[in-house]
Amino acid sequence: MSQFSPLHITFAIYILGMVGIGFAAWFYTRSFDDYILGGRSLGSFVTALSAGASDMSGWLLLGLPGALYVGGVSESWIAIGLVLGAWFNWRYVAAPLRLYTERSNNALTLPDYFTHRFEDKGKLLRIFSALVILVFFAVYCASGIVTGARLFESVFGIPYAQAMWYGAAATIVYTFVGGFLAVSWTDTVQASLMIFALILTPVFVILGTGGPAESLALVEQVNPANLDFFKGASVVGIISLLAWGLGYVGQPHILARFMAAKDVRTLRGARRIGMTWMVLCLVGAMATGFFGIAYFAANPGQAAAVTANPERVFIELSTLLFNPWIAGILLSAILAAVMSTLSCQLLVCSSAITEDFYKGFLRPKAGQGELVWVGRFAVLAVAVLAIWLASNPDSRVLGLVSYAWAGFGSAFGPVVVLSLFWKRMTRNGALAGMVVGASTVIAWEVWFSAATGLYSMVPGVLLATLAILLVTRVGKPPSPAMEGLFDSVQGELRRSGA
Repeated sequence: MSQFSPLHITFAIYILGMVGIGFAAWFYTRSFDDYILGGRSLGSFVTALSAGASDMSGWLLLGLPGALYVGGVSESWIAIGLVLGAWFNWRYVAAPLRLYTERSNNALTLPDYFTHRFEDKGKLLRIFSALVILVFFAVYCASGIVTGARLFESVFGIPYAQAMWYGAAATIVYTFVGGFLAVSWTDTVQASLMIFALILTPVFVILGTGGPAESLALVEQVNPANLDFFKGASVVGIISLLAWGLGYVGQPHILARFMAAKDVRTLRGARRIGMTWMVLCLVGAMATGFFGIAYFAANPGQAAAVTANPERVFIELSTLLFNPWIAGILLSAILAAVMSTLSCQLLVCSSAITEDFYKGFLRPKAGQGELVWVGRFAVLAVAVLAIWLASNPDSRVLGLVSYAWAGFGSAFGPVVVLSLFWKRMTRNGALAGMVVGASTVIAWEVWFSAATGLYSMVPGVLLATLAILLVTRVGKPPSPAMEGLFDSVQGELRRSGA
């Protein structure tokens, strides 16, 4: 590859553009509220696309198309579960959480919200929830760095160690400089790039094999079971795939987008935009992998790379079907997916360190300027830790990513939902739900997952919910102030029509 190939130039322009957005956001970041939540100023469009981009990592363009390429439409169940879970999150959690966090002493993070919502003077909720965020997201960030490094390694043929720094540097810079606004604005650009790539690619794949009917015939010719939604599926297997949707209500980086919206009315428009974007992206990703079966069946001489690694199906189709300049734009979508999720995770970790530990315990009266700079250096600290974890891409610790989604969903999901809709819920119930949810996921993955085939999210959410209900019922009722705040928020939601 020449030194100044279209792919090099396209990637360079894209990365410089993202860094430029970060520096633009610098001028709008005047307080810690701005750095962590953008001053709660996001409109519908930015809220929707930022939530979507922060959710969908490189899995959307690598893992999901690869799964459909190998298994056919039976791999679609996870996408169905994700759509249902995301819709529930937008419809029933977004507006109440936005309002409740503002009324709970302007809480900027989930641990901060839990602390004020349940009048936790001992700060156990803050400590435990912040630790869960730091542990799981450090590993998540490391996984994102590995994915970015593999992309640079594959596309540019450079050593892994060098590729790791190239893949992470730009994300770290714009997150460090611009904070939440930079992350949200870049997410909007990245989400637009992702949907462009995932609509255009499958269309050209289908055209490249003669049209929809010819493509379906080729897919069926390779293996008729590719068209069977229940191929190799069991009830437990389908439940496990659908259960991925349960995790949405507990993901701090997605919930932060709801908290940052301008007001609850903004979220109604954001829901429509966000769900449309998500459905189109998922359908596009699945169509790329599914019709990729047809393309490589018709062109077996080009299938070697995909046969060796099915997750390369989007990369290979992009480079084979498009002009190098267009291919460079499409492949930038993979980098966009990685960078958008990584930046959100870095910022959530930074907010936990700054708001929940530094301000919460060390410097309760720290000024806004001081907190912004502590937040920036916290981004660097988490990034260095993630790069260290990612330096060995075969490290066992990276395997934790497979159930970090379940860990967040089980530890935080039931607590978030019940805190918004159950007036009777108490601090001890919330703490019990977090501990039981996180512990169940870890124990299930270690001892029961392989034997049962059931995704750990299912028992995690169920047992966490039971723990909240039981511990709350046997303990003291909430204070009149807690009940009064709950009634006030519910009344405001009814008046707003949210």
